[in-house]
Amino acid sequence: MSKGYFDGSMPREVLEYYLAHASTAQWLYLSNTLDDDIRAIVNAGIKFLGRVSGIWKGEMPEEEHFEKSRIAAEKVHRADPEIILQACIFEALYREDVENVKIPRFVFDDFGLPFEDRCFDFDRCIDGDTQGVNERMPDISRTETQMWFYYRGARYIDCGYEAFHMGQIHLYTFRDRGYKAIGRVLGMLREYGRKNARRHKVIFDAHSHSLVVNGKSLLDYNAMPLTRFPVLDRGGEKLVLVREGKSGGGISPEGVYEKALPFLYEYDNWGGRDLWAQENLTYEERAWSQWWGGDQISWFAHQPEQDRNSFLDYTFKWTAINNPDAYFAFPVRRPLGSGEVVGTYPYYQFNTRSPECENGYSQEEKVKEILETGYEKYRKYANPQDILDFGGKDVDDPETGVRLPEKVVLYGSFQPCVGAVANDSNSEITRMYYTGNGKYSLSFIMPYKGEYDFAVSAWGTLSACVSPAGKYAFSGTGGKAKLIIPEDNTVVKITFTYMTNDIQIEMLQ
Repeated sequence: MSKGYFDGSMPREVLEYYLAHASTAQWLYLSNTLDDDIRAIVNAGIKFLGRVSGIWKGEMPEEEHFEKSRIAAEKVHRADPEIILQACIFEALYREDVENVKIPRFVFDDFGLPFEDRCFDFDRCIDGDTQGVNERMPDISRTETQMWFYYRGARYIDCGYEAFHMGQIHLYTFRDRGYKAIGRVLGMLREYGRKNARRHKVIFDAHSHSLVVNGKSLLDYNAMPLTRFPVLDRGGEKLVLVREGKSGGGISPEGVYEKALPFLYEYDNWGGRDLWAQENLTYEERAWSQWWGGDQISWFAHQPEQDRNSFLDYTFKWTAINNPDAYFAFPVRRPLGSGEVVGTYPYYQFNTRSPECENGYSQEEKVKEILETGYEKYRKYANPQDILDFGGKDVDDPETGVRLPEKVVLYGSFQPCVGAVANDSNSEITRMYYTGNGKYSLSFIMPYKGEYDFAVSAWGTLSACVSPAGKYAFSGTGGKAKLIIPEDNTVVKITFTYMTNDIQIEMLQ
């Protein structure tokens, strides 16, 4: 029996078989080189294709989208029936997409609601004033949003997809106290998958280090983009990877307690290469601007072929050694955004360049070589799992059962004043101490008066941040609050309550 066999359940060793042969193949269903893509995927030995289908903002009618998604899945499975395809349900919602889709009867039935002959209602899916709003982050605490997520997931399952990436889950669950709503949706999709999926099982990840309620993980594994530190003394656009947090533990969806769930790293995309940064920033400034003035995949694609191959090898070995529970999703296909900087190609494709794929970046054989080597050769050198523990371990909120983060970091422009790198959400120097009752705190001395900024990062990443500047969680560095230091040598104590996102600032001069 194949190591990848499953039907109805997926033990950890089977899940890890797929993660050990994982890739991101974003919007593969739209590829105009699909036949060569499939050839390259099979040749390289890839068994998990991430982000194959999904919408951020729909560029085509709903039925056309799902028909193209189905056809792509069928073609892949004809070549290798074992491959898992992943679809995406993201943290973005657009009025024109939502309000053009009729709600099928089965959605009302499965939610126990009377049937209504209508389309989805954008205004019912979001929080706050809706007048003049055509795009916004969905609010999963609302039944209409839950129905939208469930509808999309069920349609993808019917098309042959067996995995889901749920995007930045800590953003759209901001008002979902105790994760009851998202737990309901994922549970319903698991049940739909048991009845209708190809192998009667679907799996979920999201950009999260932990989503545990009453000791049980809502996700099958956690996933995050990689984090970098620029290297300035070797010329070019060099960087190294930095470990950011860990994968939390809990009882897996298979009913087994895991000290740490599996973890999947990726090169992420969010807009391509920043042309303004390339033209206006100094070498040193650009080094610290995202990944040398762009997103992760556009930086990677911009490197010479030999350097791309070398960095893939480095990323694979770094993953194997730095996190014994982690795997790396090799980039097979990923949007490049500002394509004029990296060439004329809208997508990075790992295919060997040929007449069948003239825009290939030729990492196919390197990926094949690495996957044939496998993780175990390097796992014996891995740092022990216990060194990844931070803060209060296995502590749950007594009211909701939500697992509290083991690592919480205070970050912002103030950090150099306490010996840390500015805006480093992964800093050990400004890590907050767990003090009990769901609270974290950090005290420090600010030697210089002035205006600074700060925010709090759960799990030490930029995917789930909060600050007093706004009532919603945010992703990235743009939502920080002001920190006004009135005098030199001011003592500052900041206390953060995780379940309420309350932040208290105390100062002593």
